[in-house]
Amino acid sequence: MATDTDIDTAKPVPDEAAIRALLRRVIDPEIGMNIVDLGLLYRVDAGPQGVLIEMTMTSPACPMGEMILDEVKDVLAHALPQNCATDVRLVWEPPWTPAMMDAAAKQHFGWEP
Repeated sequence: MATDTDIDTAKPVPDEAAIRALLRRVIDPEIGMNIVDLGLLYRVDAGPQGVLIEMTMTSPACPMGEMILDEVKDVLAHALPQNCATDVRLVWEPPWTPAMMDAAAKQHFGWEP
């Protein structure tokens, strides 16, 4: 991660809520819903030293996994200060289940929230 002096201070590092809002732009193309509402984001840490994202996919065999990761990195690159360190990690624990979706996503798919 970068040090405080390495980060471009002209653009502040967004907080966790702002980063989650930004990542709502990333759509899982197979499901047609954003990764935040699907419950694919497990951890968002943002601070002066950079941004750490831990996320998963709906399945380890997700054929769109690399594309989704690239899109997450692209969204962050355009929103964060130029020299802000980003670390996007793909994790598999805990395994994703539909229960991790937010209430609106569950309702969209006809599951009781």
